[in-house]
Amino acid sequence: MSASHPFPHSSFKAYDIRGVVPTALNPAFARELGRGLAARAHAVGVTTMVVGRDGRLSSPELAGALQEGMRQGGINTIDVGQVPTPLVYFAAYTLKTGSGVAVTGSHNPPEYNGFKMMMGGGTLHGDAILALRDEVAAGPAHATTPGEAKSVDILTPYLARVLGDIKLKRPMKIAIDCGNGVAGAVAPQLFRGLGCEVTELFCEVDGTFPNHHPDPAEPHNLEDLIHCVQTTDCEIGLAFDGDGDRLGVVTKSGQIIWPDRQLILYARDVLERCPGETIIYDVKCSRHVAVQIRAAGGKPLMWQTGHSLIKAKLAETGAPLAGEMSGHVFFKERWFGFDDGLYTGARLLEILSRSANPSAVLEALPQGVSTPELKLEMREGEPHALIKRLQNEGVFEGASEIVKIDGLRADYPDGFGLARASNTTPVVVLRFEGDSVEALARIQDAFRKQLLALAPHVKLPF
Repeated sequence: MSASHPFPHSSFKAYDIRGVVPTALNPAFARELGRGLAARAHAVGVTTMVVGRDGRLSSPELAGALQEGMRQGGINTIDVGQVPTPLVYFAAYTLKTGSGVAVTGSHNPPEYNGFKMMMGGGTLHGDAILALRDEVAAGPAHATTPGEAKSVDILTPYLARVLGDIKLKRPMKIAIDCGNGVAGAVAPQLFRGLGCEVTELFCEVDGTFPNHHPDPAEPHNLEDLIHCVQTTDCEIGLAFDGDGDRLGVVTKSGQIIWPDRQLILYARDVLERCPGETIIYDVKCSRHVAVQIRAAGGKPLMWQTGHSLIKAKLAETGAPLAGEMSGHVFFKERWFGFDDGLYTGARLLEILSRSANPSAVLEALPQGVSTPELKLEMREGEPHALIKRLQNEGVFEGASEIVKIDGLRADYPDGFGLARASNTTPVVVLRFEGDSVEALARIQDAFRKQLLALAPHVKLPF
């Protein structure tokens, strides 16, 4: 890296690499990353890697440089072009490489980009990414024999595989909002292929995101979709994030069906064919998820937040389904076990097409009175220290269960509270749910007292 663009140590995150272009991420860095991944691929017996990219303006150049670096390191590359991240995973599975990189900034602002990486069938995360950082910083060597390049159309087999798997009971009228992210290159074709009448919002891929940010986890990003569904004859609205691995859902009345409530519907459906199986959900999900999984005859398993961590647990347990509050859903039953917002949307429509009133089905899913994710901003290093103290010193009277696998979650007979340190930014993430407004207030008060006792200086977001 040059003096004007020093090595971007801080861009190596818990689940991926992410940073601003060109100061942190640029072609010179992408080339070195490619050589570093090539060295790692050789070490685990991988000879070929898939590379795909999102619709950001910087993605073609970064993807090209990344593949150059891989070939310089002696690894063959398969370029699948501009596709959603799930299609990179699909290519890695179906082309039998088990390894690939999606060049994507996901839902970050336009000036960002990043790399989501899988190697030998598993997603690189945590310590593996930190080790890769050190290997790339050391300057990986060129191989004596360079790798070969080829390009493959992955969209045609992907569509054929999904359309062969998903069958709707009746045609549906839907609206889809891709937020000008790369899902727009696939979603209209996919859902029309399923027999839907599709109203498109912002499906032109545009890396400047001129309409709204492609992040369905933020309610204001769903306003256009809600307006569309409410003012047309569309039955339901689907929204996708910037790289297509997460799904947002809105009903005819404008209600947002958050991913933990969606998961209840998917779990009931999967457990009809996989009775008694384990369903995985993350610590941020509603307590109704576990209750409903048990009611449907399954075994609920709460796990750490983070798509890479959930994916690893899915592989370890052999569970047919997993999901997390952020919108990543992982179907192993009938699918490959990776997070795919497009496929998840198709599975949702398969379930809803059995009903004459899909919105009523969704709105009948149980829910408490809950907060969105609240973020307590702190300085670098402080969140993890605070959470460690909360785990060791916090007292939560009346809690029926305290879970410490990822932060601290206190479950009560009538709700829950969660505080966990984010793995990507210096914030403590908080979430609360109660069966009533009073229960919610009581649980928030318990957390407020404990947090302020340990960190009197913080400005709590609730």
